[in-house]
Amino acid sequence: MALILLKLFLAHILGDFFLQPKKWVKDKEKKKLKSKWLYVHIAVHLALMLLLVWDFSHWLLILLVGISHFSIDALKLILQKKKTKRFYFFVDQVFHVIAIFLITAAMFYDDVAPSLSISTSALLLIICLAFLTQPTSIIMKTIFSKWDISKYTEDNESLEDAGKYIGILERLLVFIFIIVGHWEAVGFLITAKSVFRFGDLTSTKERKLTEYILIGTLISFGIAIVVSLIFLNLKSYV
Repeated sequence: MALILLKLFLAHILGDFFLQPKKWVKDKEKKKLKSKWLYVHIAVHLALMLLLVWDFSHWLLILLVGISHFSIDALKLILQKKKTKRFYFFVDQVFHVIAIFLITAAMFYDDVAPSLSISTSALLLIICLAFLTQPTSIIMKTIFSKWDISKYTEDNESLEDAGKYIGILERLLVFIFIIVGHWEAVGFLITAKSVFRFGDLTSTKERKLTEYILIGTLISFGIAIVVSLIFLNLKSYV
Protein backbone atom coordinates (compact mmCIF):
# COMPACT_ATOMS: atom_id res chain seq x y z
CA MET A 1 0.00 0.00 0.00
CA ALA A 2 2.77 2.42 0.94
CA LEU A 3 4.39 2.33 -2.49
CA ILE A 4 1.10 2.83 -4.34
CA LEU A 5 0.12 5.65 -1.99
CA LEU A 6 3.41 7.51 -2.53
CA LYS A 7 3.10 7.12 -6.29
CA LEU A 8 -0.38 8.63 -6.20
CA PHE A 9 0.85 11.54 -4.07
CA LEU A 10 3.69 12.14 -6.53
CA ALA A 11 1.22 12.09 -9.44
CA HIS A 12 -0.88 14.67 -7.61
CA ILE A 13 2.08 16.98 -7.00
CA LEU A 14 3.21 16.73 -10.62
CA GLY A 15 -0.29 17.19 -12.02
CA ASP A 16 -1.40 20.07 -9.80
CA PHE A 17 1.83 22.07 -9.51
CA PHE A 18 4.13 21.21 -12.41
CA LEU A 19 1.85 20.30 -15.31
CA GLN A 20 -0.95 22.83 -14.84
CA PRO A 21 -0.14 26.14 -16.60
CA LYS A 22 -1.56 29.41 -15.30
CA LYS A 23 -3.58 29.62 -18.51
CA TRP A 24 -5.54 26.53 -17.48
CA VAL A 25 -6.15 27.84 -13.96
CA LYS A 26 -7.45 31.22 -15.18
CA ASP A 27 -9.70 29.60 -17.77
CA LYS A 28 -11.13 27.20 -15.16
CA GLU A 29 -11.81 30.05 -12.74
CA LYS A 30 -13.59 31.99 -15.49
CA LYS A 31 -15.61 29.24 -17.19
CA LYS A 32 -15.79 26.81 -14.26
CA LEU A 33 -17.27 23.46 -15.36
CA LYS A 34 -17.47 24.65 -18.98
CA SER A 35 -13.70 25.00 -19.20
CA LYS A 36 -12.10 22.34 -21.38
CA TRP A 37 -8.90 22.65 -19.35
CA LEU A 38 -10.64 21.20 -16.30
CA TYR A 39 -11.10 17.93 -18.17
CA VAL A 40 -7.63 18.08 -19.69
CA HIS A 41 -6.28 18.57 -16.16
CA ILE A 42 -8.10 15.45 -14.94
CA ALA A 43 -6.86 13.51 -17.98
CA VAL A 44 -3.28 14.54 -17.11
CA HIS A 45 -3.77 13.25 -13.57
CA LEU A 46 -5.14 9.93 -14.81
CA ALA A 47 -2.24 9.56 -17.24
CA LEU A 48 0.31 10.35 -14.53
CA MET A 49 -1.21 7.82 -12.14
CA LEU A 50 -1.25 5.13 -14.82
CA LEU A 51 2.34 5.92 -15.76
CA LEU A 52 3.68 5.92 -12.19
CA VAL A 53 1.69 2.97 -10.87
CA TRP A 54 2.25 1.01 -14.09
CA ASP A 55 -0.04 -1.79 -13.04
CA PHE A 56 -3.38 -1.93 -14.83
CA SER A 57 -4.78 -4.22 -12.17
CA HIS A 58 -5.17 -1.03 -10.10
CA TRP A 59 -7.37 0.63 -12.72
CA LEU A 60 -10.31 0.94 -10.32
CA LEU A 61 -8.17 2.70 -7.70
CA ILE A 62 -6.85 5.14 -10.32
CA LEU A 63 -10.35 5.76 -11.67
CA LEU A 64 -11.76 6.45 -8.19
CA VAL A 65 -8.93 8.87 -7.36
CA GLY A 66 -9.52 10.59 -10.71
CA ILE A 67 -13.24 10.93 -10.01
CA SER A 68 -12.54 12.31 -6.54
CA HIS A 69 -10.08 14.81 -8.00
CA PHE A 70 -12.65 16.01 -10.52
CA SER A 71 -15.36 16.27 -7.85
CA ILE A 72 -13.16 18.27 -5.47
CA ASP A 73 -11.92 20.59 -8.24
CA ALA A 74 -15.44 21.12 -9.56
CA LEU A 75 -16.80 21.92 -6.09
CA LYS A 76 -13.98 24.39 -5.50
CA LEU A 77 -14.65 26.17 -8.79
CA ILE A 78 -18.35 26.45 -7.98
CA LEU A 79 -17.91 27.70 -4.40
CA GLN A 80 -14.86 29.95 -4.56
CA LYS A 81 -15.10 33.69 -5.05
CA LYS A 82 -12.32 36.21 -5.63
CA LYS A 83 -12.03 36.90 -1.90
CA THR A 84 -12.03 33.23 -0.92
CA LYS A 85 -9.51 31.88 -3.46
CA ARG A 86 -6.78 31.47 -0.85
CA PHE A 87 -9.09 29.61 1.52
CA TYR A 88 -10.40 27.20 -1.11
CA PHE A 89 -6.90 26.61 -2.49
CA PHE A 90 -5.81 25.08 0.82
CA VAL A 91 -9.13 23.30 1.41
CA ASP A 92 -8.85 21.82 -2.08
CA GLN A 93 -5.35 20.46 -1.44
CA VAL A 94 -6.26 19.03 1.96
CA PHE A 95 -9.27 17.20 0.52
CA HIS A 96 -7.19 15.80 -2.36
CA VAL A 97 -4.67 14.34 0.10
CA ILE A 98 -7.43 12.90 2.32
CA ALA A 99 -9.24 11.42 -0.69
CA ILE A 100 -6.09 9.73 -2.02
CA PHE A 101 -5.31 8.25 1.40
CA LEU A 102 -8.86 7.04 2.15
CA ILE A 103 -9.46 5.54 -1.28
CA THR A 104 -6.09 3.75 -1.24
CA ALA A 105 -6.62 2.52 2.32
CA ALA A 106 -10.06 1.20 1.37
CA MET A 107 -8.66 -0.66 -1.64
CA PHE A 108 -5.76 -2.09 0.38
CA TYR A 109 -7.51 -2.59 3.74
CA ASP A 110 -5.57 -5.83 4.31
CA ASP A 111 -2.23 -4.06 3.94
CA VAL A 112 -2.42 -0.84 5.96
CA ALA A 113 0.62 -1.45 8.16
CA PRO A 114 3.34 1.17 7.59
CA SER A 115 6.19 -0.66 5.85
CA LEU A 116 8.70 1.14 3.65
CA SER A 117 11.16 -0.63 1.41
CA ILE A 118 14.17 0.88 -0.34
CA SER A 119 12.02 1.81 -3.34
CA THR A 120 9.37 3.50 -1.24
CA SER A 121 12.02 5.33 0.77
CA ALA A 122 13.55 6.67 -2.45
CA LEU A 123 10.12 7.66 -3.73
CA LEU A 124 9.39 9.45 -0.46
CA LEU A 125 12.64 11.39 -0.89
CA ILE A 126 11.63 12.40 -4.43
CA ILE A 127 8.20 13.56 -3.23
CA CYS A 128 9.71 15.68 -0.45
CA LEU A 129 12.25 17.28 -2.79
CA ALA A 130 9.59 17.93 -5.45
CA PHE A 131 7.20 19.44 -2.89
CA LEU A 132 9.84 21.89 -1.67
CA THR A 133 10.27 23.36 -5.16
CA GLN A 134 7.34 24.59 -7.28
CA PRO A 135 4.47 23.45 -4.99
CA THR A 136 5.82 25.32 -1.95
CA SER A 137 6.49 28.39 -4.10
CA ILE A 138 2.85 28.36 -5.24
CA ILE A 139 1.64 27.84 -1.67
CA MET A 140 3.70 30.81 -0.46
CA LYS A 141 2.54 32.95 -3.38
CA THR A 142 -1.06 32.11 -2.46
CA ILE A 143 -0.43 33.07 1.17
CA PHE A 144 1.20 36.39 0.23
CA SER A 145 -1.46 37.30 -2.34
CA LYS A 146 -3.20 38.93 0.60
CA TRP A 147 -0.66 41.77 0.50
CA ASP A 148 0.47 43.93 -2.41
CA ILE A 149 4.16 44.33 -1.79
CA SER A 150 5.09 45.44 -5.32
CA LYS A 151 4.94 49.15 -4.44
CA TYR A 152 7.68 48.64 -1.85
CA THR A 153 9.98 46.86 -4.29
CA GLU A 154 9.21 48.59 -7.60
CA ASP A 155 12.35 50.76 -7.40
CA ASN A 156 14.65 47.79 -6.77
CA GLU A 157 16.04 46.00 -9.80
CA SER A 158 15.89 42.23 -9.50
CA LEU A 159 16.46 39.22 -11.74
CA GLU A 160 13.25 37.67 -13.04
CA ASP A 161 11.94 34.99 -10.64
CA ALA A 162 15.15 35.31 -8.59
CA GLY A 163 13.22 35.28 -5.31
CA LYS A 164 11.43 32.07 -6.25
CA TYR A 165 14.64 30.24 -7.10
CA ILE A 166 16.42 31.54 -4.00
CA GLY A 167 13.53 30.21 -1.91
CA ILE A 168 13.66 26.83 -3.63
CA LEU A 169 17.42 26.52 -3.11
CA GLU A 170 17.24 27.50 0.56
CA ARG A 171 14.46 24.98 1.26
CA LEU A 172 16.37 22.21 -0.49
CA LEU A 173 19.51 23.08 1.49
CA VAL A 174 17.57 23.09 4.78
CA PHE A 175 16.09 19.70 3.89
CA ILE A 176 19.49 18.22 3.03
CA PHE A 177 21.14 19.66 6.16
CA ILE A 178 18.45 18.23 8.44
CA ILE A 179 18.25 14.73 6.95
CA VAL A 180 22.05 14.38 7.19
CA GLY A 181 21.94 15.55 10.81
CA HIS A 182 23.54 19.02 10.55
CA TRP A 183 21.02 21.34 12.19
CA GLU A 184 23.77 23.89 12.88
CA ALA A 185 24.08 24.44 9.11
CA VAL A 186 20.43 25.56 9.06
CA GLY A 187 21.28 28.26 11.62
CA PHE A 188 24.26 29.30 9.51
CA LEU A 189 22.01 29.55 6.43
CA ILE A 190 19.51 31.77 8.28
CA THR A 191 22.36 33.98 9.51
CA ALA A 192 23.87 34.26 6.03
CA LYS A 193 20.52 35.24 4.52
CA SER A 194 19.97 37.83 7.26
CA VAL A 195 23.38 39.40 6.53
CA PHE A 196 22.65 39.67 2.81
CA ARG A 197 19.17 41.07 3.46
CA PHE A 198 20.33 43.58 6.07
CA GLY A 199 21.48 46.08 3.45
CA ASP A 200 18.14 45.92 1.61
CA LEU A 201 16.14 46.48 4.76
CA THR A 202 18.22 49.39 6.04
CA SER A 203 18.22 51.08 2.65
CA THR A 204 14.47 50.90 2.14
CA LYS A 205 13.61 51.72 5.75
CA GLU A 206 10.17 50.20 5.14
CA ARG A 207 8.68 48.35 8.07
CA LYS A 208 6.15 46.56 5.86
CA LEU A 209 8.86 45.25 3.56
CA THR A 210 10.86 44.07 6.57
CA GLU A 211 7.84 42.22 7.94
CA TYR A 212 7.14 40.72 4.50
CA ILE A 213 10.68 39.37 4.18
CA LEU A 214 10.68 38.08 7.76
CA ILE A 215 7.35 36.26 7.35
CA GLY A 216 8.45 34.80 4.02
CA THR A 217 11.73 33.54 5.45
CA LEU A 218 10.08 31.96 8.49
CA ILE A 219 7.39 30.24 6.40
CA SER A 220 9.92 28.99 3.84
CA PHE A 221 12.28 27.59 6.48
CA GLY A 222 9.36 26.30 8.55
CA ILE A 223 7.91 24.29 5.66
CA ALA A 224 11.34 22.85 4.86
CA ILE A 225 11.87 21.83 8.49
CA VAL A 226 8.43 20.19 8.78
CA VAL A 227 8.92 18.26 5.52
CA SER A 228 12.37 17.14 6.72
CA LEU A 229 10.98 15.86 10.03
CA ILE A 230 8.13 14.05 8.25
CA PHE A 231 10.66 12.38 5.95
CA LEU A 232 12.89 11.30 8.84
CA ASN A 233 9.96 9.88 10.81
CA LEU A 234 8.54 7.96 7.85
CA LYS A 235 11.99 6.75 6.84
CA SER A 236 12.43 5.24 10.30
CA TYR A 237 9.95 2.52 9.30
CA VAL A 238 12.50 1.08 6.85
